[in-house]
Amino acid sequence: MVDAKRVLVVDDADLMRRYYRQILETAGYTVDEALNGIEAMEKLLENAPDLLIVDINMPQMDGMTFLDMLRRQPLPHGGIPALVTTTEAKVRDRNAARKAGANFYLTKPVGKQSLVDHVALLCGGPA
Repeated sequence: MVDAKRVLVVDDADLMRRYYRQILETAGYTVDEALNGIEAMEKLLENAPDLLIVDINMPQMDGMTFLDMLRRQPLPHGGIPALVTTTEAKVRDRNAARKAGANFYLTKPVGKQSLVDHVALLCGGPA
């Protein structure tokens, strides 16, 4: 039996974390949560996920700083794919996220099917 792919959701909004968890667990993924970039860094060092879903605007360590620090880590941690989900919809925000290390960038609100499709794409297939 193959273990379910693991997704770490990094978002300070409890409602968003629960929304993503419900969708992804229904789709067969194992989901863990972190409130900010600092907590995410601790969690991925304990048990690396297959994918990160990262918000940009968070207290203590924002998503851009987290991604920039993550991409400076050696493999495998530095190579974990990251999907950014944020309310920031400007082109400059999208470009900054890609420069920081985002693999994909979705503007909130993120639809259920779009989330599942992007997670499957970045995880190399469905859960």
